[in-house]
Amino acid sequence: MKQASENVSAEPASANFRGYQQAHPSAIDEEIARVGPGTPCGEYMRRFWHPIYLTSELGDLPRAIKILGEELVVFRYGGDKVGLVHKYCPHRRASLEYGRCEDNGIRCCYHGWLFAADGEILETPGEAEDAEPARMVRERTRLGAYPVHEYNGIVFAYMGPIDKMPPFPVYDIFLIEDMVNRPYKAPYNCNWVQVLDAIMDPVHTSFLHSQNSHPQFSEGMAELGELKFYERHENQFLGSSTRRVGDNAWVRVNELVLPNFTQAGSAFAADGTEPRYFGRSCFTRWVVPVDDEHSIVYAWANFGDRGDPHQYNTQEGCELIEQGERFERSPEEKQRRPADSEAVEGMGPISTHKGENLMPTDRGISLYRRRVRRQIRDLATEGKEPPQPLSAGSHAVRTYGQDTVLHLPPQNGIDDRAYLMKIGEQVMDMEFRHEASSDATRDSSIIAELKEIEVNGVSLEPAKARGERRQA
Repeated sequence: MKQASENVSAEPASANFRGYQQAHPSAIDEEIARVGPGTPCGEYMRRFWHPIYLTSELGDLPRAIKILGEELVVFRYGGDKVGLVHKYCPHRRASLEYGRCEDNGIRCCYHGWLFAADGEILETPGEAEDAEPARMVRERTRLGAYPVHEYNGIVFAYMGPIDKMPPFPVYDIFLIEDMVNRPYKAPYNCNWVQVLDAIMDPVHTSFLHSQNSHPQFSEGMAELGELKFYERHENQFLGSSTRRVGDNAWVRVNELVLPNFTQAGSAFAADGTEPRYFGRSCFTRWVVPVDDEHSIVYAWANFGDRGDPHQYNTQEGCELIEQGERFERSPEEKQRRPADSEAVEGMGPISTHKGENLMPTDRGISLYRRRVRRQIRDLATEGKEPPQPLSAGSHAVRTYGQDTVLHLPPQNGIDDRAYLMKIGEQVMDMEFRHEASSDATRDSSIIAELKEIEVNGVSLEPAKARGERRQA
């Protein structure tokens, strides 16, 4: 009987097997990943307003939350006012999550100390009111607290130096008539940068949300578009993707306003087959760091003629708009039909960004990360405050997350990819020209000019079209 070893042929290992050489993990991008108090990125993030809670979830009991690595308590007082304070009472460190909401603040459960929404100690009832220790602690000690602003179903907070607090930004999307906004949240078990990156990655829509499992949005999104990225005003980044769908050109724009405001086109209202003129984003969304290894999205899902169809104005609809699938799915479902959470959480709690191989189609990610890094360093080394979302004069902050679908068939003798690129450029350049228009006239002017482009067409000489490649 032959020995087992005689039946085995030993093949020499290929030099392409490089697991051993690559077994050591790459480094984390510490500069932009770490967000706790005192970290460079944490200090940068604290210069902006961030959403921190849904109004609908805040009742008569305090709620413990974590934002930017800080343990906090959000609560209602005086009926309809909202406060945000550090979690632990400065007396004996009891959690204010178990405190009592009162007319003028929150009272600690342990010894009854009462705190105003700005952190002032109003009462120390276990001590004689006129005793020197009680008087001194009320004068010298404060509970950490932050300003809040409640807007359209979402509570926002500013967690930076109080003398650097910017005005609460008003974006143009807030002002669109007949738009129904439904607040929602979406937790992610990973670092905020991993979640934010996707908005500047238009290509992932064609694969993650289309070709790799099934069309999670529309079939037209499976088409690879002609890409171009724009950087505006030091803090706004746009990625336009112009697709060919039959005789139509579909210009879809993803948008990031630093540090974490995002918009895109619609999720379900556009598929490239029907005309659409400056249709607005399916969501108005912020990616908020919880701590270094967790983040949470707070957003409005937008419904109406210029948003998504009203039939998606449900909890499940918001989940589909956020990532293309329901949040709660079995492990097998997630493997067979992965969505954004699987893609970004699968990188690990903090992605080892130093091991990435960024490509030309990742240019939007490269641009925004470079700008964030520069603003972090400017603040840390020179004390230069980062730019806030820019208002156009007295107008709301201009945004561009959108879908535009124009009937512009391919042209004989002209490379269609170059033609699509030219269409996308002309649409974006026109919209930029209307940036300073009034809130009342801007959108109508853009829509009217888009219809003119559709009628008049876009010219491109055949000689210029030859040899064109997809740009990024």
